[in-house]
Amino acid sequence: MSVERQRTLGGTVTLEGTGVHSGEAATLTFLPADPDTGIRFRRVDLAGQPEIRADLDHVCATELGTTLGAGEAKILTVEHVMAALCALRIDNVIVELSGPEIPIRDGSFQDYVTAVDEAGPVEQDAEARVLGVRSAVSAHGEGTQSYVAVPGKGLRVSATIDFDHEAIGRQYGSFLADEEGFRTEIACARTFGFRADAEELHGRGLALGASLDNTIVLDDTGVMNDGLRFDDEPLRHKVGDVVGDLALLGARLDAHVVAERPSHAGNVALARALRSHASSVGPPVVDAARIMQFLPHRYPMLLVDRIIEYHEAERIVGIKNVTINEPFFQGHYPGHPVMPGVLIIEAMAQVGGLLLMEEVSDPEGKVVYFMTMDGVKWRRPVTPGDTIRFEVEILQHRRSTCRMRGQGFVDGHLVAEAEFMARIMDR
Repeated sequence: MSVERQRTLGGTVTLEGTGVHSGEAATLTFLPADPDTGIRFRRVDLAGQPEIRADLDHVCATELGTTLGAGEAKILTVEHVMAALCALRIDNVIVELSGPEIPIRDGSFQDYVTAVDEAGPVEQDAEARVLGVRSAVSAHGEGTQSYVAVPGKGLRVSATIDFDHEAIGRQYGSFLADEEGFRTEIACARTFGFRADAEELHGRGLALGASLDNTIVLDDTGVMNDGLRFDDEPLRHKVGDVVGDLALLGARLDAHVVAERPSHAGNVALARALRSHASSVGPPVVDAARIMQFLPHRYPMLLVDRIIEYHEAERIVGIKNVTINEPFFQGHYPGHPVMPGVLIIEAMAQVGGLLLMEEVSDPEGKVVYFMTMDGVKWRRPVTPGDTIRFEVEILQHRRSTCRMRGQGFVDGHLVAEAEFMARIMDR
């Protein structure tokens, strides 16, 4: 079996344009990047030129587009660029941007495909990360939005959209999102919107840069533009958005995705569910025996089963499998077992503690004490049979004190989040 290699670009290429929502002009430049860099956005217009990883951990909004953020820096409407890079199998690239939003160009994915072609893909001496689906994975968006991903070779997206407008109605199609299929069937499909929504969107600071030059606009009489590029162009664009949002997995995806009324929020929920699925079948980076060498906790207070990702001084991902045999279910609550919220946060903190303990030379002689917790929120209950995926990242580290941010997910849904301050001390 041949091994897929990572790819970057052979040169640089620059595009200019206006953000469809912000209405602000921006210049975007693709730069080559080393193996395992991934896709990173760099805000060159901000002090320090902050970088934002193009991954699920940095998704901060999904209304009418996918927004990434890190601290005060944000990048709006990343899905078109991400779809083009994903379809053309570009794994490593720096995307410099001189404004808050990716230029919309003509509203399709085509200009980004052309830019990649101009820069020229280059294969690298590193194995590409490929995420496969071993069994059906489902996710839900709002209302009747639903998804299922099943095993497949390459990425195929079958989608249905349903809009109460005679120019769209209910449309269904199935598209292979490999390089050839994306180029011919998806790349030139433009985004779309409704004239009746314009005033309300403008009042909320959205669609300020939308025009007939970059958006299919539909009014009571039909399509205001000079025709469509495909009879089902809105469907094809929605499929491209699915590809772009799933690219935030940071891996090439082998799956057949079936989506009913896809949206950016639903796409991201599916991506999170797929990541949890991959974590549940993948090998641990740190197993339970190794965890007990770093943490002083023991039954019934050891609440981390394994570590599946570790990036030194940056972030860590840990797993807690919740079973009906947990001792706290005896009293919380009889006949209606729910994991106590305080223990969910305790498990999150233990994962964060492991991230800190990896940085000291004598971990067995140290212990992590938590000093403060802020912004603690519980989003939904955790019950027997759930697997919690805890993602913790370092926000600030000064000597022996560290501020971290953690989130817990079950099947791609956020169940808890918090920021906390910790200190490493002698036992």
